[in-house]
Amino acid sequence: MQLTRFNSIHKKLNAKMVEFAGYEMPIQYPQGIIHEHNVIRKSVGVFDVSHMGEFEVRGSDALNFLQYLTVNDVSKLNKGDVQYSCMCFEDAGIVDDFLVYNMGDYYMMVVNGANIEKDWNWVNKVATKFKVDLTNESDGFNLLAVQGPNSLKTIQKITETDLSPIEFYHFTTGKVAGIDTIISRTGYTGELGFELYFRGTEADCETMWNAIFDAGAEFGIEPTGLGCRDTLRLEKCYMLYGNDIDQTTNPLEAGLGWITKLNKGEFVASGILQKVKADKPSRNLVGLDIKAEKFIARHGYKIFSGDNEIGIVTSGNMSPTLNKPIAMGYVPAEFKPIGSKVEIEARGKKFPAEVVKMPFLV
Repeated sequence: MQLTRFNSIHKKLNAKMVEFAGYEMPIQYPQGIIHEHNVIRKSVGVFDVSHMGEFEVRGSDALNFLQYLTVNDVSKLNKGDVQYSCMCFEDAGIVDDFLVYNMGDYYMMVVNGANIEKDWNWVNKVATKFKVDLTNESDGFNLLAVQGPNSLKTIQKITETDLSPIEFYHFTTGKVAGIDTIISRTGYTGELGFELYFRGTEADCETMWNAIFDAGAEFGIEPTGLGCRDTLRLEKCYMLYGNDIDQTTNPLEAGLGWITKLNKGEFVASGILQKVKADKPSRNLVGLDIKAEKFIARHGYKIFSGDNEIGIVTSGNMSPTLNKPIAMGYVPAEFKPIGSKVEIEARGKKFPAEVVKMPFLV
């Protein structure tokens, strides 16, 4: 397993470490997932997400390449803008979802840690038609996500850069704790938050970590693990690759039509997606309100209507904020309407659920 440069810090804090995306990562710290979830919703917490991948795209065809590679319209990005997007295989199955940064004279793609090798291979395959210079900088970057209502107040103490003007899905560059940093107003929690990209050694990482925790001490800042990252994103219905989207799903059935710009010109699988839109998706990803107390609908559980198996759960957990079980899953288009009644099978029993509007937490 690979180690992030914060690994020794997590172990000193007695984090429960697990293998994730080829890295040894903290799933939770001693006070547990629900506690950490509430810390993010109410104040401020810090995730080590250095396992994520960063690709840099340069060259005269950089924009045209990204326009062809991705489903979103990269031409809309000015320097300092961030865009959520995804890329598809030729059959419209999703390769990955990711962020695109307009760095001014080049672009940066931030991809899921579990998909770095697959994404890198696909990006290079598509790039053969374009004059671009691609570099995989994933091993060089450290990445901390400082998330929660008090995140801005925390980071502002350790940077001279004014953070208040930075809007959601925008970024700037500056020094944080004396370290050159990409300061990005992004995150995976639905709360105010920043993601801090920086290069450096384990010593630099310790400097950054300690500065953030000293600055956030008055707000009760705490380290947070991947366990609560999952419950936080589920409440907001953010996609998790490998669960809610993968090579067997297309962006339109996954509810990602809002980032799929079919009028921008040709891109990979655009013809197939045009047809999917015209015919309307045969199935849709929906939110599910579980009507059985304490029953958690796990990934892979089957969804039924009467005796008919109609779909599958993609993500499910107990919502700490709402104090009830919630889930997402794919169902036929006829079950997409809010209020549709279904059942979820587990351990030979069926548990009632109802299709509800997403996200669960506004």
